[in-house]
Amino acid sequence: MVVRNEIILLVEDNPDDVELTRRALQKNKIANHLDVAGDGAEALDYLFCQGAYADRDPHNLPKLILLDLKLPKLGGLQVLKRLRADERTKLIPVVILTSSREEHDLISSYKSGANSYVRKPVDFNKFVEAVHNIGLYWLLINEPPV
Repeated sequence: MVVRNEIILLVEDNPDDVELTRRALQKNKIANHLDVAGDGAEALDYLFCQGAYADRDPHNLPKLILLDLKLPKLGGLQVLKRLRADERTKLIPVVILTSSREEHDLISSYKSGANSYVRKPVDFNKFVEAVHNIGLYWLLINEPPV
């Protein structure tokens, strides 16, 4: 599977998980550009072209957002609620990619507008397979409204 030219935004504060996700995307030949925001506030700055991202093209929105829940500064659910409340970002597919096993997090994510909830497998090969399935569906099969 080779997908290109469109951005995936990974919102993840753990550098090891960022690298793991990069490796899994590469292993699956998902060649989309991967932008990374290290916390919830940075993700919103990126998406709404403010702060350090004021010069970013506001029309070049990500095709997919991979969002962790446990983030510094602003949590993943708060980020998700802000995305869904804004016309510019409310239709971008958001996959919660988290290690949380809390039922409350799962339910809150869907209630807040998540398109999917994926628990990060601990095993690298299973993580690669999960990323493959995410990429296959959200980047190739899914028909977005925008």
